[in-house]
Amino acid sequence: MSDNLEPTTPAEAVEWYLAERDPELSEKSLQNQRYRLDQFLAFCDEREMDDLNSLTGRDLHRFRVWRGEEIKTVTLRGELQTLRVFLEFCAAIDAVEPGMRERVHLPEVDPEDEARDEHLKTDRAEAILEHLERFAYASRDHVVVALLWHTGIRLGSLRSFDVGDFDPDAMCLDLRHRPETGTPLKNKKAAERSIAVGPHYRDVIEDYLAHNHQKVTDDHGRRPLITSSQGRLSEGAVRETIYRLTQPCEIGECPHGEDPESCKARRHGKRAGCPSSRSPHGIRRGSITDHLRNGTPQEVVSDRANVSKDVLDQHYDERTEREKMEIRRDFIREA
Repeated sequence: MSDNLEPTTPAEAVEWYLAERDPELSEKSLQNQRYRLDQFLAFCDEREMDDLNSLTGRDLHRFRVWRGEEIKTVTLRGELQTLRVFLEFCAAIDAVEPGMRERVHLPEVDPEDEARDEHLKTDRAEAILEHLERFAYASRDHVVVALLWHTGIRLGSLRSFDVGDFDPDAMCLDLRHRPETGTPLKNKKAAERSIAVGPHYRDVIEDYLAHNHQKVTDDHGRRPLITSSQGRLSEGAVRETIYRLTQPCEIGECPHGEDPESCKARRHGKRAGCPSSRSPHGIRRGSITDHLRNGTPQEVVSDRANVSKDVLDQHYDERTEREKMEIRRDFIREA
C-alpha cells in the first residue's frame, strides 16, 4: 500500500464521487450511479472493509464474483464499468492506489446481448395478466403489469401518473414532464403525450381507484396513481414487483428445479437473480415487439412508446427478418 494514501471510508468516497458527477449527470443517471455503487458499499460492509486504502485486486475479483451470482452478465458489466470510473476518482483523491481501475476486469458480453436484453414474451405476459385477472383483479399489481405491457411505457413514466391524469371518458392517460415535483420524463417535454387504454383496462383502473388505491399524497402534495401507504411507489418497489410477478413459480412451477420455499431468488431484494425473471424494461421490450408482430406500424409504436425508429430497430425490435417479411406481405395483399 502506498504511503501517500489518505484514510477514506467507502461511504465517504461514494458521496464525494457523486457530488463531483452531479453537475454533469441527469438526475436519473446519478440515481443509477448511486444504485450501482451501493452494491459495492454492501460488499464492503459485509467484509468490514472500512478504509479504501486497503483495497486490492483480489478484493475486486471477489466483488465481481459476488455480484455475478446475483445478476446477469450484461448488468454486471455495467456495474463494473461504473466501479472503474469511481476507482479512477478515488485514485485522484489518494483513497486507493493509482491504476486500481485497471484491476477491475470486465466480463465479455456478446454485442447482441448487450443491445437486446431479454424481453417478456407474449405468452408469459398473457399468462401473468390472466392470473392477476382471476386472483388479484384491480390490485396494484394488476394495474402495474397491465399498463407496462399494454402501453410499452418506461418505468419512470408509470410512476409519473397522477390520479388526475386518468380520463375514463376519453379512455386515456396523460403523460406529463414534472421535474420540479419529482417525476421527470426521460425525454422531457418531448415525451409528453396522451396514451390510449382500451375499455377493459379503463374499467380495471376505475375499479382499482375505487377499491384498492391508497388515498395518499406524495412529498409534493400530488395524488399519485400508483401508490404505497407512504405515497408514490418508488422505482425500487416497482422493479421488485415485476421481478416477483415474472418469476414462473409465482403462477406455476419452477423450470429451474428449485424449491420456491428455499430458493434464494424468492427473497426480497434477490428476485432479479432468477434466470426467468424480467425487469420493467424487459416488459417494455416485449410489449413493443408484440405490437410490431401484430402489424402495428412502426411510426405508431414509436409515438406510443416514445422511442425513435433507429433506437426501435437497434434495441427493441425482436422480430426475425421472416416475421417482418410476412407483415409486409399482408400489407401488400391488402393494398
